[in-house]
Amino acid sequence: LFITFLLKGIILEYVQDGEPKTRSIDLLDLSPDTDAVALVEEIGKGEPLITASCKEHIIHLVRRLQEKLEEKEDHKFSLSKVLRAHILPLTNVTFNKSGSRFITGSYDRTCKIWDTATGEELRTLEGHGNVVYAIAFNNPYGDKIATGSFDKTCKLWSTETGKCYHTFRGHSAEVVCLSFNLQSTLVATGSMDTTVKLWDIEKGEEVVTLSGHSAEIIALSFNTTGDRIITGSFDHTVAVWDVVTGRKLHTLIGHRGEISSTQFNWDCSLIVTGSMDKSCMLWNAMTGAHIATLTGHSDEILDVCFDYAGQRIATASADGSARVYNAETKECIAKLEGHGGEISKVCFNPKGNRILTASSDKTARLWDAATGHCLQILEGHTDEIFSCAFNYQGDIIITGSKDNTCRIWH
Repeated sequence: LFITFLLKGIILEYVQDGEPKTRSIDLLDLSPDTDAVALVEEIGKGEPLITASCKEHIIHLVRRLQEKLEEKEDHKFSLSKVLRAHILPLTNVTFNKSGSRFITGSYDRTCKIWDTATGEELRTLEGHGNVVYAIAFNNPYGDKIATGSFDKTCKLWSTETGKCYHTFRGHSAEVVCLSFNLQSTLVATGSMDTTVKLWDIEKGEEVVTLSGHSAEIIALSFNTTGDRIITGSFDHTVAVWDVVTGRKLHTLIGHRGEISSTQFNWDCSLIVTGSMDKSCMLWNAMTGAHIATLTGHSDEILDVCFDYAGQRIATASADGSARVYNAETKECIAKLEGHGGEISKVCFNPKGNRILTASSDKTARLWDAATGHCLQILEGHTDEIFSCAFNYQGDIIITGSKDNTCRIWH
């Protein structure tokens, strides 16, 4: 039994009759004063996989989650480092799970690996013949990196040595988005050629091509169990695919503009989509049925995300505001207003009580997710910020800007 802990749940991975299976258990009601032993006993009653031998381990992990939930909330971030990362503009920046390393992609055709604590450049991954646009760690492991390029290929690298394991060739146009599944067996690449390809990490071979969109694919996301993938396209639709067969299960039709962003919630029951049509939509992931349209923005929605518990949705818009919606009631619970330009990125901290936004006004802002109150403005970049992220602990922020620098905030 392999156990993965997220902030508000557990994923159990096991083999039954030779078939790998996964099951998720949510811990949405976990609080610092929950009796961890009683909770695990209760879960164990309905979950035969949790045997006596692994109960102690799970209790220990639940207690660690409780400590996390209790941590102080009034943390003020201050600038720790400015990294002049590349000679040409950055395209993307992302952390490994612990936040000890991060990577940057650039128009200079390279991806660089950095040490978060020291700001030291550890490696430069060279070999692409054009812009390195999409980058990812195979979190939670973090021992591999995938890079997707305008040269139509994706490369798989060792985080430790910088060695290139595989070059995945087959797309006929730029690779603009990619993702590992949580099990780290597959990497998916989305391309301007309207297809997504799934690649076997070990063998370095193409597993399947997902064809069916009529325009570029610019967003994709696996569910946590790894048996479904969603793809968002300029054809105004999102498709839900079966990973094993490559079959399209549902087409989510309703948006009247290009899709900008799409994501599963943690237990894979819901899908959120953001579009250039100024709306955000919520869908049933199992049936593909439209649940709700979240309105209120006066311009294109550029990014959407769930919090880790799947209870809240945040949207970022070209209208310069972000909004928070309750996933159950579909009501707008907070408006995040104050940026002087479009917001291209929005993300929750792991605990779900803070929101980070990145804007073309050269600042990032930290907000209270419940009230929409702006807690802090992260200033200093000299051009628009297009990327921002929390580490897994939620105590480090990274921002990437068109000024060719990354800033680390502690």
